[in-house]
Amino acid sequence: MDALFDLPEPVTPEQAVIAHYCLSDEQYGSPAERALSAAVADAGVGEVDGNEFGGGEAVLYAYGADAEALFKIMEPTLRSLPFRPAHVVLRRESREAESRVDL
Repeated sequence: MDALFDLPEPVTPEQAVIAHYCLSDEQYGSPAERALSAAVADAGVGEVDGNEFGGGEAVLYAYGADAEALFKIMEPTLRSLPFRPAHVVLRRESREAESRVDL
């Protein structure tokens, strides 16, 4: 076996967009509120990898190589939600490079 094939693939640092917002009801909100996963996947900039719904709140976790590109895809939908308070955390290559955007 050739040693070149045993090398691990280079790791691309993952960045994240973590969206926090209120829902329209006490459980899961409307289907439109949960549509971000499809938008991110269709744009090919990453994936929505998890969420927490309940108690009238939601937190969505999206990951990809570029937090700015992810947010660009997610921003129109997040800003269209009438529920406040809402904000996103853009996490770049380290927690020290985080920034918050109020919606």
